[in-house]
Amino acid sequence: MKIAVCVSHVPDTATKIKIAENGKTIDSNDVTYVINPYDEFAVEEALKTKEKVGGEVVVISLGGEANKESIRKALAMGADSGVLLKDEDERDSSSLAFALADEIKAQGAELVFFGKQAVDFDNSVTGQITAELLGFNCVSVAVAFNIEGDKVIAEREIEGGKEVIETKIPAVITAQKGLNEPRYASLKGIMAAKRKIIEEKNAISSPNKTEVVQMKKPHGKQAGKILGSDASAVPELVRLLKEEAKVI
Repeated sequence: MKIAVCVSHVPDTATKIKIAENGKTIDSNDVTYVINPYDEFAVEEALKTKEKVGGEVVVISLGGEANKESIRKALAMGADSGVLLKDEDERDSSSLAFALADEIKAQGAELVFFGKQAVDFDNSVTGQITAELLGFNCVSVAVAFNIEGDKVIAEREIEGGKEVIETKIPAVITAQKGLNEPRYASLKGIMAAKRKIIEEKNAISSPNKTEVVQMKKPHGKQAGKILGSDASAVPELVRLLKEEAKVI
């Protein structure tokens, strides 16, 4: 079975983000980029599936040369090969999905894993749009996954409980935290990844359906007030909660 995993190269969540001068993108200077954390769950599940049913795992990422770093990490974990769809332009979820679907089709993959969302834009729809373009079945935010022949059984968390879904391959699965515990790349895996092939292709073009018109940081928190250190401050505290905060 051919299994594809789509990964994003995103700013580390611990990185301090600055808005670029154009007001529409982030300033990438001094920003540390990593493989999207949710995509690590997707890679792990793809590898576990390969270990169970056989086949091969191909990692696909769209972006610039730097994306190879995230592809290499997936290869070090155990993926067989990688594909870099080269494109430095800003893409929305629809345009990104269009290019990914084209490559997945070219690869002949029957099972595709995504992280449930990328932590940069948090749109949480790329996997679902890709499934629609491919005509594949789709289960999103999966926290458990099993495959039996051509049948897929996945579990999702819903309000007040869990939902078990059965569908058939071909399918797209988007991974939620809790699906598994991603393995660490061994030294042997890291060395092997250096010899594995990352094929470079030009990503097919597709127009964006949305446009970022402005980025801005949230307002900073207001400074706190110290009203006193004993019970004498309680009346003033109550007044402020009623008249200023309006929470009582």
